[in-house]
This record gives sequence, structure tokens and C-alpha cells, in this order.
Amino acid sequence: MNLGYACMNMQLSSMKPRITTNRSMIKRTFNERGLDYASELGLKNCKDLMKIIMWNNEHDFKFFRITSNLFPWASEYDFKDLKDYQEIIELLRDVGYYVEDNDMRITSHPGPFNVLTSPREQVVENCIKDLSIHGWVFDKMMLSRTPFNKINIHIGGAYGDKLSAMKRFCENFHRLPNSVKSRLTVENDDKASMYSVKDLYHGVHEVIGIPIVFDYHHHKFCSGDLTEREALELSCKTWPKGITPVVHYSESRRDEMQDNTIKEQAHSDYIYDYIDTYGNEVDVMVEAKAKELAVMRYKEIHK
Repeated sequence: MNLGYACMNMQLSSMKPRITTNRSMIKRTFNERGLDYASELGLKNCKDLMKIIMWNNEHDFKFFRITSNLFPWASEYDFKDLKDYQEIIELLRDVGYYVEDNDMRITSHPGPFNVLTSPREQVVENCIKDLSIHGWVFDKMMLSRTPFNKINIHIGGAYGDKLSAMKRFCENFHRLPNSVKSRLTVENDDKASMYSVKDLYHGVHEVIGIPIVFDYHHHKFCSGDLTEREALELSCKTWPKGITPVVHYSESRRDEMQDNTIKEQAHSDYIYDYIDTYGNEVDVMVEAKAKELAVMRYKEIHK
């Protein structure tokens, strides 16, 4: 089982100076300081991305989800207009070389505002733009145009009619560039009114063929009348031959803190239970707030 973590390295981000890829700014600052400042932040994020990737490799973390905020306000400009464009391109290329040389797996998880099911055209256009940026970054890193380097999203709202919403998702999928379509995966939701693995299998995978990422924690709230094992194995069936499926694993912060006022769906800092893959070969993205520290603790607990 290949265990990974998402976006931020707790140990590196606590150093002075910090090593992080999450430098950003509010919209007012962007308006005041403009492209040059956005370029500076993006360049620093790319430099630190390489440092994090190298740390991961040295500490046997071969699976990592990069941040979706590598470039602040990226939807507001053309990358070629950035003053540090050439250096940024070279850094992304170097990260890609390092990843390939060391047999690492890089993925991303664009935010929940990416809603291809929306009946509003502007929302869909914004989604296509944001996902296209992710595809561009992955292309510049020379990552494979396959779900091995997945760009994973939730499909979006149901709008009172799941079947129609999934149909819109599949139609809008074809409007995406190949850099995204070739990598896109979808994930089951954590609300009973939303999309289970079974919903996604019949309403999305069977129509457009994209893989399903199984989320253990979400399944507890939206099972589709499948057991955990059945949902996991149904999702694994959707992945192309030769590409290890990805699953997400987290536990409830309410249980960890023993505090019933905390939303049950909230993710815990650490994970404690054994991750049962039921004999299936998968790569596990640990979605715990303590990031790499949670994975290290898990390995200590379960040897």
C-alpha cells in the first residue's frame, strides 16, 4: 500500500524560512500589486514544490497531491505574461524530471467550486478554465496524460435531479481540453442526497469512461446501499489496466476529539484504524490535517 499526503508538509512549513507552496494574496492585493507580484509568489511556490518533492522522496513518500494554489489568481491572466514565466517553466520541468526519475506519483484535487453539473453556463465556463490551468501545470511538469496523474473532482450539485445533473456533467466533460479529460477522475460524496460510488459508476463511468476515486470516509454517509468492500471494488473496476487505483482515507474529527458539536464529516488530525483494502492494490491518499505526520503515525501504529 502506497500512502500519500496532500499539499502541505507540516515539518517544512514550520521551518524558518517556511517551505510552502501556498503563498497567495487577497483579490485587493492582486489588484494593487498586479502580475509582477503574482509572478514572484508563483515562482517561490514552484521552488518550494521542488524542495517538498525532494523531501518526500528522501523520506519514502512516493505519492503526493500538489496544491491547486500554486499560482495565485491564475484564472486572471495568461501565464506567458508573467515576468518569471521562463524560470517557472524550467522549474516545473525539473520537478517532472525528478518525479519520473524517482518513480513518484503526483496528483491534484481542484476545489469544490468546479461544478460541471451546474445549469449555469458561467459556472461551467469557470470550471473549465480552472481545470484547464491544472492540465497546463501537469503538462509543463510532463506528467502522463493518464489518471496515474489524476485531476480529481466531485461532480457537483444534484439540483433536485441526479440523472439530469450527471447527464450535464458528461456533456460538459467533452468541452474540456485533452490535458484534463485524459486525467480526470470523480469521487463519491459525503451526503446521502449526493453521489455514491454506484451513482457515479452508472451515471458517469459507464457513459464517458472516467475512473472513480473511492473515499472511505464519504462512503459512510452516502453508501448507495453497497458495503465498503463492494464500493471499493466497484470503483477499482473503473481504472485502466496497468494504473493503480487511488482511494482517499480519513476519519472523523468528532470521534478523535470526542466532541459531538463537531460535524461528523470533518477530517481528523491523525488516523488510527487499519485501512482495509480487502486485498486490492491501491494507492491511499491520507486526508488528515496532520499531513505527513499522520502517515508517519499510522505506520508506527500498524507497522
